[in-house]
Amino acid sequence: MRVAVNHVTRYRFDEAQDRIIQAVRMRPCETDHQTVVAWRFDVDCDARLKKHEDGFGNEVTMIYVPGPVKAVDLVVTGEVLTDGAANGIVQGAAEPLPPELFLRSSPRTAPAKAIGKFAHDIMSGEPTIELLHKLNIAVGERLTEKPGKPEDSRVASDVFEAGEATVREMANVLVTAARAANLPARFVSGYRASKSDEPAESLHAWAEIYLSDLGWVGFDPAAGISPDQCYVRVAVGLDDADTAPFSGSRAGPGEETLDVEVQVGAAQN
Repeated sequence: MRVAVNHVTRYRFDEAQDRIIQAVRMRPCETDHQTVVAWRFDVDCDARLKKHEDGFGNEVTMIYVPGPVKAVDLVVTGEVLTDGAANGIVQGAAEPLPPELFLRSSPRTAPAKAIGKFAHDIMSGEPTIELLHKLNIAVGERLTEKPGKPEDSRVASDVFEAGEATVREMANVLVTAARAANLPARFVSGYRASKSDEPAESLHAWAEIYLSDLGWVGFDPAAGISPDQCYVRVAVGLDDADTAPFSGSRAGPGEETLDVEVQVGAAQN
């Protein structure tokens, strides 16, 4: 499938800023089943862009905007060719870190008694791909999906107790549950194309869990499936904070307004 992405981020400030610095994690990674055909960053003002790779192997673009500035539009467009042939198994991705590192908890995926019991009730015995699919579906059934922004996120224990979650929060809960079963797990940020004629209008997120006989396997609790050809994998981390599409700082007074528009669908020939 040829997936087209159009991702617009608009910053508005009620007073001019002296300087804006943003770290952007929006470029998809290359794998055996995902190829970036074209990808472009456009900033509507004077800016300096510098790329580097973070500790998880994600490509990060640093954007430096000198002031005075009261508005910045960042437009990311591109196309990615996917085949979905691996049934969620990650093959050919950059792996700078050992799987065991992803047993480590993080502030948003801290161990929680309720999530631990939930996971152990399902993951009895030797972990298998079948049990992980069962755990994935159970998390999706336990939590009601609600809309949210990338910057909106609670710790997994609070999400589990509340019973409703954004797709990013669902992924954090699944990561926490897998680690409670002593399985390395990581958060994945990306895009998911709609299977209808209407494009998807939000970012997506899921989890990857490591099995010794298969390696890393993706699971999407919001959809109850493993990623297929509709999914575009962008960044990984211990939790959603490590994969934030944009993060940074500004030097200047006043309030900030952030608006995001995302469209993801099949590319038109």
